[in-house]
Amino acid sequence: LITILMNPFMSCSARMPVYALFAGVFFAENQGLIVFSLYLLGIVMAILLAFILKVTKFKNSESVFIMELPEYRLPVFKNLLLHTWDKGKGFLRKAGTIIFSMAVLIWFLSNFSFQGMVDIDQSFLAAFGSFIAPIFKPLGFGDWQASVALLTGFMAKEVVVSTMIVIYGTGESITALSQMIQGSFSALTAYAYMVFVLLYIPCLATVAVVKKETASWKWTFFSIGYSLGIAWLIAFVIYQVGKLFI
Repeated sequence: LITILMNPFMSCSARMPVYALFAGVFFAENQGLIVFSLYLLGIVMAILLAFILKVTKFKNSESVFIMELPEYRLPVFKNLLLHTWDKGKGFLRKAGTIIFSMAVLIWFLSNFSFQGMVDIDQSFLAAFGSFIAPIFKPLGFGDWQASVALLTGFMAKEVVVSTMIVIYGTGESITALSQMIQGSFSALTAYAYMVFVLLYIPCLATVAVVKKETASWKWTFFSIGYSLGIAWLIAFVIYQVGKLFI
């Protein structure tokens, strides 16, 4: 259970587009170091959480964790190609289903309201984003666009970037998107945003696996709740403390 609960703090490849976008825009000279710090923060938070759970909830529990490792050999080129093809096919399937469908849904919600087709500021998406935006205001990114992107990121973390592309109306131009987010974020709020993306609710697929492996809705909702709380708290501390030095 401890392993299941700490595992989502490990940075997955789905978060990388978010890191690449914000680090490239706001930390161009040190983007590698910034992304490394996020990976390191995830590891530290996972170890800290494991320790806290070990001395509290699982204080009197003893268990053995065994992981079978394959025999180490030099990679075979054929196996490398098959593995690459399998991973690439999996991403294309994901991009063609979850990411594409979410982009279509975001487009619809950002262009329509009960009055029909409207400007994005009067759309369903803007209304809902404005409703949840105050939750994130103490973290430095309290506009509805950033809030909505985090919400859709629950489906898949890559969707955060595609949501921003639709919301900001930049088409397929990453350069235009970079210019738009420069007007909505500062370097400090961008880092706090990346930290929140790192720590908050894992994607829907991960939540489904947690439910399957624990066979418990209690642990599933606990994993959602505590990750949200930790993400909000750490991003809040980073933003509020960072303001003292700016």
